Amino acid sequence: MHIRGDHAELVVGGRLDVVSAADARTVLHSAVDDGAGDLVLDLSELDSWDATGLGVIMGAHRRAGRCGRTLVLRGVPPQMQRLLVATRLHRILAIEGGIGVESLPRV
Repeated sequence: MHIRGDHAELVVGGRLDVVSAADARTVLHSAVDDGAGDLVLDLSELDSWDATGLGVIMGAHRRAGRCGRTLVLRGVPPQMQRLLVATRLHRILAIEGGIGVESLPRV
């Protein structure tokens, strides 16, 4: 997993899973704490995530809210969009461009 960017926009790549969760959490929390306004999390380079990785995203979302910021997901890959819909988290998280639920393939 790699994360690059600053306190306004971060690009996450590789796998966001139990192995990388602690490092990702540290970077995301620092970005939330050090910035102002929306924090854009670009997931277009993300290969996969597991429940732990999704928990890191949700934790950053909650932390951003407590700091008066909004965590905005950008470039969510289709397989991850399906997971967000299945868990109904697409209704909670700010997703740039939204998710066209009707256009996602059935699993």
